[in-house]
Amino acid sequence: MNKQSMTDAIVSAKVARGLTWEVMAKDIEVSPVWLTSACLGMNSAPAPIAKKIADYLSLDAEVATALEAFPTKVWDQAVPTDPLIYRLYEVVGVYGDTLKEVIQEKFGDGIMSAIDFSMEVDKIEDPKGDRVLLTLNGKFLPYKTW
Repeated sequence: MNKQSMTDAIVSAKVARGLTWEVMAKDIEVSPVWLTSACLGMNSAPAPIAKKIADYLSLDAEVATALEAFPTKVWDQAVPTDPLIYRLYEVVGVYGDTLKEVIQEKFGDGIMSAIDFSMEVDKIEDPKGDRVLLTLNGKFLPYKTW
């Protein structure tokens, strides 16, 4: 089973059971962001968690095996058309150079890891309109000199 077939099976089972990523993550005892990413094929799951996900959704061992497989992280390089994804793309387009400057001024020449990394998505209720709070937490990796 490839990652796309795995994702299709997981999302179908999730929808059929009326589940949310938040509920699933709480029951499986993992982060909802990480769970979603793994189930969409962008991260691999350790064997015990892969089995737990498959069992939770009453899916077969093929799904667990596919969850364990190391992903090839490829995404469309064109400007996305989904409005939410486009806005995130826009944030990086507008503020990417600013973030790079501020991060490097504070830490030095290097990058933020997307491997030693966590992310939270929170809802902030506001009478003027609810707010989305994204927290990206990555280890700083300095460039080495040799």
